Amino acid sequence: MALLDVRDLKIAFYDTTPPTEVVKGISFSLEEGETLGIVGESGSGKTQTALSILHLLKENSAVSGGEILYEGSSVAHASSQDLQRIRGKEISMIFQEPMTSLNPVLTIEEQIAEGLLIHESCTPAERHEKVLAIMHEVELPDPEKLCNKYPHQLSGGQRQRIGIARSLAVHPKFVVCDEAVSALDVSIQSQIINLLQDLKEQQHLTYLFITHDLSVVKYISDRIGVMYLGNLVELAD
Repeated sequence: MALLDVRDLKIAFYDTTPPTEVVKGISFSLEEGETLGIVGESGSGKTQTALSILHLLKENSAVSGGEILYEGSSVAHASSQDLQRIRGKEISMIFQEPMTSLNPVLTIEEQIAEGLLIHESCTPAERHEKVLAIMHEVELPDPEKLCNKYPHQLSGGQRQRIGIARSLAVHPKFVVCDEAVSALDVSIQSQIINLLQDLKEQQHLTYLFITHDLSVVKYISDRIGVMYLGNLVELAD
């Protein structure tokens, strides 16, 4: 059984009459330990597909058809209780722009520890040690000092590493990477991609890697799907 199975997925924007279909019935599966790259130009439906997996679509859009199965269970129509259990613990997400996805008024430690507060029972001291450990894993320098800083005090590369640390804090199986390196300089992109590869091997992760950069997706992916105008037009090794 595939870890993730997307069947005839359709997503529509409801702020127009009639609704605008932005994903038009795509299907793909993702095996455990695999990296599936999804490429396509802006507006092809890549990010909408990614957001639908974790119910993060904006209020004006929704899944209008099809099914998303994670380990055989529906997540497209999951209850709030099931989503609370799945988000972060089973499936997590690395967002495109860390400056907007990180909370500007919370310290770095508070943001990384949020998943631990929800999913794990541990003392504040244990939680602090786990935060330091994951910061070491993503190769952040002097984690103890960074814990009390805020996102605006860090570089773009450091913020993206914080985003990765936050997504991996409770050791999920499956990570959705939505343009995870597109906002970074080329030299920093290389560092982050290599870090993601190393973490995949160390933690046996599965990635859905969404990008418009063909060289990046060729390097990191086992298979590549091409989206165009809401359709998955090609899927191959």
